[in-house]
Amino acid sequence: MIERGGLKIFGVTLVLSLVFFFILIPLAILLLITAFFTAYFFRDPHRKIGEGIVSPADGKIDYISDKRLEIFMGPFDCHVNRAPVGGKVIKTEFKEGRVLPAFKRIKDPRMNEILIETEEGIFKVIQIAGIFARRIVCYVREGENLKKGDKIGMIRFGSRVVLEVPEGHRFVKKVGDKVKAGETVAVKNEDLQRG
Repeated sequence: MIERGGLKIFGVTLVLSLVFFFILIPLAILLLITAFFTAYFFRDPHRKIGEGIVSPADGKIDYISDKRLEIFMGPFDCHVNRAPVGGKVIKTEFKEGRVLPAFKRIKDPRMNEILIETEEGIFKVIQIAGIFARRIVCYVREGENLKKGDKIGMIRFGSRVVLEVPEGHRFVKKVGDKVKAGETVAVKNEDLQRG
């Protein structure tokens, strides 16, 4: 399945490649390659949602602190983001900021924050645009109730996603681990483990 925003780009480039096939074959081939790359980049695969608190994004963990985990989403990772927990969206906020390569951690980036309130506390997902990311798309609104694994947005063409967790939680992954949105368990509730 292709994410809804990518369908239009895929369709246009595919039609143009067919048109140019009769005019300029090298351009038609280039457009066809672009169409298939678009379909691959905007893919939205079915996910079997994992137990516990799951990763909000596909990619590689490249930073962890006490309550913050950052995931770099490379060009070959699926860029659809998912809710790490079920709960109520209490805030969504887009912030203009600097745009640098997504593999760099920077201050004041262009980003979108999504706060999800649960019985265990507030979880924050931050979508950060990289230099090639022209658009952060947020699918959710304040007041909306989410189930764990629901699609919450997409960052188009290169990005980073941050997960901040409340007290009483710890990350079970480490820097360098690959994760999948909605599937990979990323956090444990320490209180539930002790109980």
